[in-house]
Amino acid sequence: MAVGVAGVLVLGAWLEVRPGVPISLRLPTRQELEALEAKAEKPVDLTGFFQQGEGEPSDIGASWPQFRGPRRDGVIRAEVALRSDFSAEDPPPELWRVEMGQGYAGAAVHAGRVYVLDYDEELRADVLRCLSLDDGREIWHRGYHVDISRQHGVSRTVPAVTDEHVVTIGPKCHVLCAEAKTGDLLWAIDLVKEYGTKTPAWYTAQCPLIDRGRAILAPAGPDVLMLAVDLTNGEVVWKASNPRGWQMTHSSIMPMDLDGRRTYVYAASGGAGAVDAETGEIVWLTDRWKVNMATSPSPIVAGPRRVLFVGGYGSGAMMARLDGEPVEVVEQFRLKPNVFGSEQQTPILHEGHVYGLREDGQLVCVSLDGEMKWQSGRLNRFGPKGRGPYIIADGKLILLTTDGTLHFVQPTGEAFRPLGSVKVMDGFEAWAPLALADGRLILRDLTTMVCLDLRKK
Repeated sequence: MAVGVAGVLVLGAWLEVRPGVPISLRLPTRQELEALEAKAEKPVDLTGFFQQGEGEPSDIGASWPQFRGPRRDGVIRAEVALRSDFSAEDPPPELWRVEMGQGYAGAAVHAGRVYVLDYDEELRADVLRCLSLDDGREIWHRGYHVDISRQHGVSRTVPAVTDEHVVTIGPKCHVLCAEAKTGDLLWAIDLVKEYGTKTPAWYTAQCPLIDRGRAILAPAGPDVLMLAVDLTNGEVVWKASNPRGWQMTHSSIMPMDLDGRRTYVYAASGGAGAVDAETGEIVWLTDRWKVNMATSPSPIVAGPRRVLFVGGYGSGAMMARLDGEPVEVVEQFRLKPNVFGSEQQTPILHEGHVYGLREDGQLVCVSLDGEMKWQSGRLNRFGPKGRGPYIIADGKLILLTTDGTLHFVQPTGEAFRPLGSVKVMDGFEAWAPLALADGRLILRDLTTMVCLDLRKK
């Protein structure tokens, strides 16, 4: 107490002899807040908690098992014919609706179950929810407590699922693997603690990849760019080094076969690269492509030796050609942002053309040679910044705008050909990736997930 009183007296004397010195309050920067939050971070018990629900799996066998569907390309060869002629008087039937914590996490569908990584603000916990595809009732959920404050929502990732396993990455880079049917915990990894990952601003949107019985992850820590984890026991199979010290982005890993050699391509903070699927050996790295603000779209495999990179915030797009052995990365062409680009969603390659939402909200089609084929025009914009998700199914490009309007467009390189649109939600920030299984479209806005029936009768 004496020390405190003395301190007050000294401060008063200092102010008295320093008249006119202004004292002002300063708000901490985002970096300072992140540093304080990291210091105050409590250890996370990933064994967490579990609860059984009353839902039952559907008999529907159709699958959308990961980010961007079965082939991770945003395209599905629909098992059933889909309608596109909906109207306000004849909207798509709503099969179920479930309230969610704030976020943009999309769904994965497999074996009659819908998997989504939610954030429960009351419990302060990441929660992997397993729902029935029939009615949305919860079959089970598994979670772990972690304090997360909202930064344009919380959750952002899509689970990856097989017959036996489901893998998730949480907003603060906690990886969880559970038994797909029962929800039993198999293993878990804290990428920040184990690999020194720096959680991206607005939290991670990296969606896990399951390939060859392994979970493929990109912690992008000081020493490890990517790693492969055995699904059955959680043991690390290999680690790919990070010689350039790149950090994690919102982009996801994409598989690519390079002359019969399986590789994994990733767009990190300072560039992009690929590693060998069996050994983790680096195959190529390049700093020719990087996005200054936030890298969100994932790489697009555009041929046997070509990768298309697309970004927002004035980045545009770049086609990379992979020449020779060892691989040399050559910039084949670059497109300005007023021609092609994407702030948030990954564009879709379909039958020799690439479709994407440009930052001005226009839907755009370009060829694999970089030629502009068409743009939807100023009177046909699909929301501010073009942040809404889209897929291609049954010969239709299905696009959701941020306000909850569903649009149907014919994916052709000839011209912009809209097929119809219908309001399906009173949406706000409907940015989550779409999922489609047996004509059932799963979409969401910031707080609500909905399942619609798009099937022709």
